[in-house]
Amino acid sequence: MEREVLMAGIGGQGVQLAAGILAEAATREGRHVLSLGTYGGTMRGGNTDATVVVADRPVVSPPVVSRCWAALVMHPRFAAPTCEKLTPSSLALVDSDVFATAGVELELRGAARIDLAAQALAREADAPRAAALVLLGGLCSATGLVPLAALVDAMTALVPSYRQEHVEANTRALTVGHASVAPVRTQAWEEAAA
Repeated sequence: MEREVLMAGIGGQGVQLAAGILAEAATREGRHVLSLGTYGGTMRGGNTDATVVVADRPVVSPPVVSRCWAALVMHPRFAAPTCEKLTPSSLALVDSDVFATAGVELELRGAARIDLAAQALAREADAPRAAALVLLGGLCSATGLVPLAALVDAMTALVPSYRQEHVEANTRALTVGHASVAPVRTQAWEEAAA
């Protein structure tokens, strides 16, 4: 069973970090993982997206997928290509703070939607730059893709030595996101066993 997760936003929102954490956490959990991140030519404000494929056996999907099992949608400016890959069986976690401010409606192609005030939750957790991690924690709570402890361990391992002051804030962001979303669908790997 393969679980394709797409993440889309603008540079500086933490999309690439969230993708790296998910890939590392899934690897630590004994899953097979393929990850690909892309971003535009600007560091802040340009497009950024990532694909992480997590599987219970060797991955056969290419790094560019035509459909996805779940998506984290961080910003309306570059959301359309990700939303086009959603299906009625997909799950989309949307940063409702950004979309409410922008007044943009998303076409989710029948996918289940979870609105999460990721920006506000990140600020409340004293982690104002970690909204992507709030959404990632929410996704893993909703689906059981990887446990919260694996996310925290992976994040701690990935944060470079010169950024260690962010570990506690990132942990709070992952935790508040995880606590904010109840399981909403059959868990990722229970479906595989069925």
